[in-house]
Parts: sequence; structure tokens; C-alpha cells
Amino acid sequence: MQELKYWMQKIQEKRKTTDFQDVLRDLWSWTPLGFTKNNGLISRYPESNRVQVCHYKKFDENRDGLLQYGKDYDFSRSFFENFQSLFQSIPLPNVFHVGNNENCDFVDTAVHSKNSYLSSIVTLGSENVAYSCMIREDCTNIFNSFYVIKGNQNVYFSSHVFDSSYKIFYSRYIKNSTNIWFSSNLTGCSECLFCDDLQNCSYYISNTQYEKEEYFQKKQEILSQKWRFLSWYAEINTLGNNYNSSQCSGNCILDSSHIENGYGVFNMVNWRNLMFSGSEDTWENCYDLIFWGKGTNDCYGVTNFWWNPDNIYIGYNIGYSSHIFYSYGVEHCSFCLGCVGLQNKSYCIFNKQYDKEEWYETVDKIFSQMEQEPHPNPLLRGEGENALWEYFPGSMNPLYFNDTFAYLFWCFSKEEVQKKGYMWRDEEIKVDIPEGAEVVYTTPPQSPSIEGEGDPESSGEQGEFLSNYQGYDAEGKWCINPAIMKKIIQDEKGNYYRIVQMEYDFLMKHWLPLPEIHWVERMRLNFWVS
Repeated sequence: MQELKYWMQKIQEKRKTTDFQDVLRDLWSWTPLGFTKNNGLISRYPESNRVQVCHYKKFDENRDGLLQYGKDYDFSRSFFENFQSLFQSIPLPNVFHVGNNENCDFVDTAVHSKNSYLSSIVTLGSENVAYSCMIREDCTNIFNSFYVIKGNQNVYFSSHVFDSSYKIFYSRYIKNSTNIWFSSNLTGCSECLFCDDLQNCSYYISNTQYEKEEYFQKKQEILSQKWRFLSWYAEINTLGNNYNSSQCSGNCILDSSHIENGYGVFNMVNWRNLMFSGSEDTWENCYDLIFWGKGTNDCYGVTNFWWNPDNIYIGYNIGYSSHIFYSYGVEHCSFCLGCVGLQNKSYCIFNKQYDKEEWYETVDKIFSQMEQEPHPNPLLRGEGENALWEYFPGSMNPLYFNDTFAYLFWCFSKEEVQKKGYMWRDEEIKVDIPEGAEVVYTTPPQSPSIEGEGDPESSGEQGEFLSNYQGYDAEGKWCINPAIMKKIIQDEKGNYYRIVQMEYDFLMKHWLPLPEIHWVERMRLNFWVS
């Protein structure tokens, strides 16, 4: 019998050579950005025969009983056939929740946060978040934004915003800055528009400094052209600078060293194929990982991991755990292989309890067989390729590929991913849409500065186009008719969305225009897409 350490070293060596694009496709496709309807619930999973869905509160109530789904390993079948059988038998939560959350029913992966809506990965004291993703550590009033970390407030249509930044609009890669519009790669700046690659600068427009009075006059003129905001944002720099980092390849790498293929990471050492991770602690020796944790060491091929995980080898949504292999959604566990949803368990295989000695013996037999099994995707089989240490195959993936981070970050084709077994959404997005509501259609960008249009005090029919619901009133004040919150909006691609109260309040407070595209498309603009 081989020692467990032998098999751990096998994955370490294999994961040190994986292709970056394969990691994006295989790992990121398990993290949804959009939502869908399933079993009457707004869910991370679309309806399919690949997964059962229940309300997350019911899942939590029944979590202690998940050992009842335990299965003996069938050595006449492949590892992934065994795992898929277990995976399909357990009703999974419509969304993942951890800890105490308040008013976050329509958030996937909510952790100790509140008052958020249709967002993914909202964690650690963040609140008032809508249509956003990866918002963590006490961030407040975040809309249509991606990867906003540590004490930021009032962020709209922006990405990669760090360290107590305030009032950041339509910008990317901003750190410790305030009152920034249509800019990128700024650190310690305030009052900047259309700027890139500046530090500790104020009253700049297009990287040129102005006197304070002239700056505010020009700023007012620029911000009056609200119909141009979306196109301006699409034109700013999509690549993030690397700061205080050495021997690193990738974008937006901060305070790190020896990183290969990193994107949106900070305080890391000796990592490869790393996405959107970092903390005040320095992590070491991890490969093929997406989304952060704390105190993380020796992890390989993991998506969504958090709080002191170590020695995690292939998995999704793993927390407070160690020595976990090929598992999904386990928490406070150790020495588990092929487990789903378990909490506070040790020495389990396929949700079945073993004694310690038997666990090691059975794990060795399973890994030995996996090393002889062909690659799970016939198209990828070749000389020397086998199932051991491959990520979960596309034929098991329960999400629409084009509603996951993988599709938003890289332009995979429908034909390419379907050949590998992934599902694809062809119909329009229509998630939180009330039945019978009137449809308002978006229109091409145009100046809405028609006197009186959009005045909230006006009455009567406003027409069927989005531009009829916003504009400047007779006194030059930007207004959005609150009647828009009773309508549904259809964008140019046929997708439906609506305006919710906290979003409306934020738009009005900061004199922002109504969004012209669906929130999934808004999120795509936040990405560096290859």
C-alpha cells in the first residue's frame, strides 16, 4: 500500500504543469455568475438531470444527515461515475450561505453579510450589494462591480477596487483612492477622470493636472454626458499593473513574488494559475486555485476555498478543512474523499464513514485504480493521460457554461465546450421578472437632455423606451422616474432585468443613468477577456 503522501505528491507534480486555459475552463465553469429558476427557487443551478435543488435553509437543517447518502465504492465503475452517482442523489442548496446573513436570500456564497441581491460571493461584513461579484471585507453600496475588497464604499460599474476607496465609478484597478471616474491603475489618488497609471495625484483629467476650480468645471461638463458613460467605460484600460511584485506574470498582482499566470492577487508567494485571491497572510505552494481563503497552504485544483484550508486536492467550496480530495461543498472536515456537503466529519469516502485504517486502505485502492483509468473526456485522452488528479469533467458540471466565470474571462465557443460535455444556455435571461409587468425596451445611446423628461413628478404614460424614464428636469436636475421599478427592461440581446429600490436610490443619489444592458453583460465589461 502506498502512503497518502505518495498520492499527494502525484497531484502536486501534475498541477504544476497544467495549461492556464484548461484551468479557466475546468475550474471557473463551476462558479456561476448568473442565476436561473429551478424548482420554484432562484438558484445557482439551472434545471437539468445533473443536480437536485432544495432551499439552502432546508439543506442546512438536514446537513447532519448527509451520511445517509453514503455509498460503497464500486470498483467496476470509474471514479467519476461513482462521484456523479453520489452528486446527483443529494439535493444541493439553491445558493451557498455561510454564517449569519441578513436579507441575502438571492446571493450565492453569502458569508456574514446583509442586504444584498442577485450577487455572487458577498462576504465578511459587506452590505448593500447588487449585481456584483467577489465583494469582501466590509464593503458598502456596491453595484454592478467585480472584485471589491476591504472597506470600500459607493462603488459603481467598477472592478478591482481595493483598500478603503470611496466613490469609484466606471473604473478598474483602483487602490486607496476617492472620487474617481473612467480611470484605471490609480493608487492614492483623488478627483481624477480618464486617467491611467497614476499615484498620489489629484485634479487630473486624461493624466493632465488642472487647477481645482477649472477641474470641477470640466468634471461637471463631462458628467452631464450620461448617455456616453457606458461607452467610455468600455474604452478604458482592461489590464492591471503589477505593484511591488517580483518574478510575476499576469495582471493586477500586488505585493507578491514568484507568481505564474496570476490575475487579481495580492500577498502571495510561489503560486501558479491563481485567480482573485489574497489576504493579510502570505500563502505558499498552491496551484490552480480560484477565489480566496485565509491561512491557505498546499492546495491544488480548488475553486472557492476559505478560512484555513490546507492540503486540499481537487474540490469546490471547501472551508475550514484539511486533507480533502475530490469533494464538493464540505465544511469543517478532514480526510475526506469524494464527499458532498458534509460538515464536521472525518475519514469519509463518498459520504460513508470509515475507521482510520480502513480509510487509508480504501483511498489507496481508489487512487491506484484512477491512475489506470483513461481521461474522463475521450477527446483529451492521449498517451500517459489518465483520470487521476483531473478536475471534475464537463459532463458532470451542473451549470450553463456561458453563465459562469469561465465564459466571462475567456471567449470559449459553444461548440468547443459542448464537445467536452458542458451545458449551454440559448434562451434569454429572465430570472427575477414578475409576471404581467410592462416591458420597457432599451434604445441606442442618445442625449436624454430633453427638458422635463424623466421628471419623477410627471404623470401619465412614459412610453416604451428606457430613455423616457430618465433625463434632466427644467432646473437641470437629473431625474429617474420611479415608475421604472414597476417595469421590466429588455436589452438588445433579449435579456430581461429590472431596477430594484436600493439600486434606484443609489442611481438618484449619484446622478447616474439607468443601466442599458443586462447585469450579466455589465459584469462581462469588468473582465479582461481573452
